[in-house]
Amino acid sequence: MEILSYDPARFADIPDYPFEESWLEIELGDGRKGRMHYVDEGAKDAPVVLLFHGEPSWSFLYRKMIPVLVDAGFRCLAPDLIGFGKSDKPSDQSFYTYARHVDWLQQWRNAVCPQDAALFCQDWGGLLGLRMVGLEPDRFACVVASNTFLPTGGTPSPAFLAWREFAKSSPEFQIGELLQRATATERSDAEVAAYDAPFPDEPSKAGARAFPQLVPVEDGMAGIEENKAAWEGLAAFSKPFLTLFGEDDPVTGGLAQPLIDRIAGANDQPHGMLSVCGHFCQEDRPQELAQAVIDTAKRAGFLT
Repeated sequence: MEILSYDPARFADIPDYPFEESWLEIELGDGRKGRMHYVDEGAKDAPVVLLFHGEPSWSFLYRKMIPVLVDAGFRCLAPDLIGFGKSDKPSDQSFYTYARHVDWLQQWRNAVCPQDAALFCQDWGGLLGLRMVGLEPDRFACVVASNTFLPTGGTPSPAFLAWREFAKSSPEFQIGELLQRATATERSDAEVAAYDAPFPDEPSKAGARAFPQLVPVEDGMAGIEENKAAWEGLAAFSKPFLTLFGEDDPVTGGLAQPLIDRIAGANDQPHGMLSVCGHFCQEDRPQELAQAVIDTAKRAGFLT
């Protein structure tokens, strides 16, 4: 197995992404190390909001939200998960596990943001972020979740099974085109190319192909017991917890209600469904999502 590093030349013409690079060395496991890239924008002493992306995107997904959040007084920290974006990419699909992804992100959070933080999470950003909230609820001031969930087995939907099989075996696994199809608004050619940039060849796509296989949506899968334990802390999380999902997301569009019903802090929050909004809601409705983070943090007393 190789640990692949990104090619800066492929990122030379990324649109609307003027952010400086920040890096942290991560213990990957089996004696291996890798570098995790992240965006760090805003005053260093400002309240922090963590922006966690999912599959198969990277911190580019937050380029439209970050300026709004910084202008409101936040420090924005947006990591590229290992295997995605500018971060290093193990080339073996079997090296990626749910537990390792949690550990890698926890290493990053402990080193870069030991203080309390607000959280915005979507897709796998929620499978990781909500697990972290459940494990350490005192470290989070508030949460806004979109198009995500924290699964504990059950019966997967036909749509998810089809996506899982496609990601695993399809020879036509073009990341930028996947993002195009999963948004309700049109991406430009340059934006599609930006989502393709981290993945120049098949070995670099190992993490992206592996992620759907790791979602614990069937009984007996790895991660179920850990998520059940995390749900105890997540359900008791009493600080503001807002859901804002996309109406046009066929996979996760109906998964907001279980979060609303089970999490204490979701009570009496202004939950909503966004029209003209697909799975990658940060592309379709960035202004509304950023404002929701701002408003939720103010209700929490975390942002003045």
